Amino acid sequence: MILLKTALRIIPRKHLIKLSKYTNKIFYFIYRGNRYECSICGAKLRKFLPYGYGKNFKPNRLCPKCLSLERHRLLWLFIVNETNILKENLLLLHIAPEQAFYYKFKKLNNLKYVTFDLESPLADIKGNILNLPFNDNTFDVIICNHVLEHVEEDTKALKELFRVLKKGGYAIIQVPIDLKREITYENKEIKTKKEREKYFGQKDHVRIYGKDFKTRVQSVGFNINEINYASLLKDDLIYKYNLPKNELIFYCIKP
Repeated sequence: MILLKTALRIIPRKHLIKLSKYTNKIFYFIYRGNRYECSICGAKLRKFLPYGYGKNFKPNRLCPKCLSLERHRLLWLFIVNETNILKENLLLLHIAPEQAFYYKFKKLNNLKYVTFDLESPLADIKGNILNLPFNDNTFDVIICNHVLEHVEEDTKALKELFRVLKKGGYAIIQVPIDLKREITYENKEIKTKKEREKYFGQKDHVRIYGKDFKTRVQSVGFNINEINYASLLKDDLIYKYNLPKNELIFYCIKP
């Protein structure tokens, strides 16, 4: 656990992604069992790997086979059961693609799947979310999960997502939210990695979102459904897949 915690702290994410193809099989062999199951890759496990940064490093979170976290396993159930992503011909833009979803979506013949990130080796196109290199009204669906908390001008990023989404299309957006906080906490004077980890919980976060995140999304033009999907699932399913109970999914429609 200490070794993994150290690796997450000192190795850049883009290198961790490359290393994972060599380490996944080893960790999966070690963690095989019958207590838990990954809703995405189907791995049966005695427990999940620990994962997180700083104070958020916790046990039993990361699937050793596909590298899904709790929020990914929850979102996959939502995608499968509540959306048309697996069923209809769609042009999908995935911002900062997670490996667990990337390999699933790549195999789907119904999707034209475009990945975008600043530096990820999984990105088809590299660039800044503040200036997306796509025409207006291009994509049927956009997925953007746990990205905006890293972006200083998050409203500008939301405007870009809105711009490149087709009318009638939808974006699935997730961010970490402190549900005890009514108003998002930001302070542009907090700039160093050490300060950001202290005040925002992670060295590359620039704010802590509160319940007003929904208002931010609506301000750029989206109609929004705020969904606590875990509340609709049975307790045995939440335990089996080790799902978060308070992760909010924002289903954002462009009118």
